[in-house]
Amino acid sequence: MNIDVIAIDRIIEMAWEDRTTFESIQFQFNLKEQEVINLMRREMKPKSFKMWRKRVQGRKTKHEKLRTFAKGRFKCSRQKTISNNSISKR
Repeated sequence: MNIDVIAIDRIIEMAWEDRTTFESIQFQFNLKEQEVINLMRREMKPKSFKMWRKRVQGRKTKHEKLRTFAKGRFKCSRQKTISNNSISKR
């Protein structure tokens, strides 16, 4: 799998965000959850990877089906400043 550096940086950023689901990452970059985990393991320092894994394991907001809210979506106040999204703004 060939992913450019900018896309890798964006995937890592999205994976760290609490409210960005693995399904969103799959939709934008065609990477399943396990592939994201493997990318994070490969691209991060071991200690940082362990910290991230501990943080996201079991977190309901990282999976669309486990979220408690049904309609709408959470939008961060800094959303306008996030760039390099591969999907254009709607």
